[in-house]
Amino acid sequence: MESTLIKISIVEDNIYMREGWESVLDTESDFCVIGSYGSCELAFEDSSISRSDIVLMDIELPGMSGIEGVSYIQENHPGVNVIMASVFDDNQHVFDAICAGAIGYLLKKTGPEELCNAIRSAMEGGSPMTPEIARKVIRLMQPKQTGADKVKLSDRELEILKELSTGKSYQAIGSSIFLSEDGVRYHIRNIYKKLHVNSRSQAVAKGFKQKLI
Repeated sequence: MESTLIKISIVEDNIYMREGWESVLDTESDFCVIGSYGSCELAFEDSSISRSDIVLMDIELPGMSGIEGVSYIQENHPGVNVIMASVFDDNQHVFDAICAGAIGYLLKKTGPEELCNAIRSAMEGGSPMTPEIARKVIRLMQPKQTGADKVKLSDRELEILKELSTGKSYQAIGSSIFLSEDGVRYHIRNIYKKLHVNSRSQAVAKGFKQKLI
């Protein structure tokens, strides 16, 4: 049944890329592509977006950009996770996508197996990124901060924030630091409150920016 599957929508203007993703994802027994669109405008006219678990979205789209699309989804469908899939690997696009609320960033050269694993990771609470993008994020978020600007996190919170930056699921983090999943969630709520953020990607970005990680 559809409710037992990971429901995916695709927003990509290149029809060959879009159909290629559809073919790859629909062969997986735990996936169901419920929407496929050539623009954000077409996607947001359809109710499928609100029912999606994951939206796989390009950045450079006709009309509304993928960055604007992520912001729209965050505002109107906050329970939907967006993974950016782009040819762009420059700092500005990566930074803008994360700040807009994307929970993952993949380059389009990502292979089928890696793409499927990234979607599953996102559903488990991870933040999948192509390795070179993850390194860019680390470097991007390392400006020097004054001591007064830094948020004070406990040793346990710092430990969990570092684990969050690796893209691990909450369950995997708990296993790594010998803490229950509920315990991990409790500390993450406190981290979000102290950092004044609402998502993993924002917490990690701020953690790197303030050199907490």
